[in-house]
Amino acid sequence: MLKEDNVRDIINYLLIIGIFIMAFLVIKPIIFAIVYGMLFAYILYPLYKFTFKRIKSENFSALIVCLGIFIILAILFGVILGSMFNQIINIYFSAQKINFANILQSISPLSPEISKNLANSIQVSFSNLLTSYANSIGDIIFNLPNLLLQLVVVFLILFYSLRDGSQAFKYLRSLSPMKKDIRARFFQHFKDITNSVLIGQIVVGIIQGIVAGIGYFIFGVPNALLMTMVTMIIGVIPIIGPWLVWIPIDIYLFSIDRTGAGLGLFIYGLFLINWVDTIIRPMIVSRRTQINPAIVLIGMIGGIYVFGILGLIIGPLILAYVILIVELYRKKSYGDDIIFKKIKDYNPFR
Repeated sequence: MLKEDNVRDIINYLLIIGIFIMAFLVIKPIIFAIVYGMLFAYILYPLYKFTFKRIKSENFSALIVCLGIFIILAILFGVILGSMFNQIINIYFSAQKINFANILQSISPLSPEISKNLANSIQVSFSNLLTSYANSIGDIIFNLPNLLLQLVVVFLILFYSLRDGSQAFKYLRSLSPMKKDIRARFFQHFKDITNSVLIGQIVVGIIQGIVAGIGYFIFGVPNALLMTMVTMIIGVIPIIGPWLVWIPIDIYLFSIDRTGAGLGLFIYGLFLINWVDTIIRPMIVSRRTQINPAIVLIGMIGGIYVFGILGLIIGPLILAYVILIVELYRKKSYGDDIIFKKIKDYNPFR
């Protein structure tokens, strides 16, 4: 028989669990907007502190930073999306004039009949690719109200995270059941890991832009320097990658009958520009956190499955935090000191 107090405790626990489940359901539709707002706040916090030292007002300092980043992003995305939409329309109509049969015949000794059939298949696939690419931009415009609502959430979280972030962080620290010294180490490594992943995102974006720019110059892309800068900016932004720039450029080269340059840039982008993200990102994050590159790569791949493109950042973070907690528990159990440090006889991360 359950005692009355036990029944009351079970009911209380069930109510608490139910409330947390409902709270999760409430924030689930905007969870990525919340994550983005917190990431932007973390990145922009030094700028907020710099502004606060001069204005001496938390509200105005946070508001100035939010307005500044909003204006920059609005101009950037307005120019890029507008020009890309026009470019896609022009490329779509220009691409209809591409004679894939002649291209295949010039680069491969196939019979005219085989070249014609293969060219028709490529033409259909090419048109479908352009159509889906244009539709994706159209979907962005169609879902503009939802995107604007998500954007409002991002900037609300950004504002309050900048203004109240330090108090919230102190509150989270106070909830930790760890001892004071362990807690200090945990939050320090938590900060180091987060910095490493975010810095890795920025560095990889810049490197990808540079690698793409070299390809633009090699294959004679018009306005190569400008396209390099755009690729760098797009590459740094989480979720968006440099493919959003170099693939339309590649299609444009085909549409103006520069077949050799188009094929060259396609191969270059596929094996070099994309290679940077696959190889360099795990190396950068691994070097700064002393976590095995395989763990970072697994976090990236698994993160994409669970969180989408944003998982490239969240996945490695989660695995790194798990490893950190395990190492803290190991230290507590065995009294050693190997929290993300190289030791002579044993290192679980190398």
